[in-house]
Amino acid sequence: MATSTKKTSTKKSTPSKEMKESEFHQFFIDGLKDMYWAEKHLAKALPKMQKNSTSKELAAAFEKHTKETEAHVEALDKVFELLGEKAAGKKCEAMAGLIEEANEIISDTEKGTAVRDAGLIMAAQKVEHYEIASYGTLCTFAEKMGHSEAVTLLEQILNNEKETDVALTEIAVNSVNEDASQE
Repeated sequence: MATSTKKTSTKKSTPSKEMKESEFHQFFIDGLKDMYWAEKHLAKALPKMQKNSTSKELAAAFEKHTKETEAHVEALDKVFELLGEKAAGKKCEAMAGLIEEANEIISDTEKGTAVRDAGLIMAAQKVEHYEIASYGTLCTFAEKMGHSEAVTLLEQILNNEKETDVALTEIAVNSVNEDASQE
């Protein structure tokens, strides 16, 4: 046991050849690539959501999350580096669909309305819930493989996604939903 503890405490938690070739490890890497693609594309979509928000508070939340999402990409770069892998994305069909749904909400609602804002919050929370589920799973996988530094980075992203979800709920509950119901 002391030997395996020594291996997992090294600076770079490069997996053994056996682990690297295992289906579980490859599934983990694929999940990271999925989220890498998702975060990069979300960082491009959020400014459009911000621009189409009526509520200044919602627009500010989208602006803040754009910066956080860019930091998530940087954190994923570090995770790939820790694992001795090249940072690369793999198209995330789920995120592509969620971004398309947000675009449809924009095109299907009237500009300058709280109804549009309510729809954008709904779309954004779907994204957050997808990210929370994905990062929660990736944290568990990393933990099972002893990638403690990767766990730390992934947990930071996970916690940020949870905070964003709470912030969106507060905006919806404190003003947007009431305003939308009155339009």
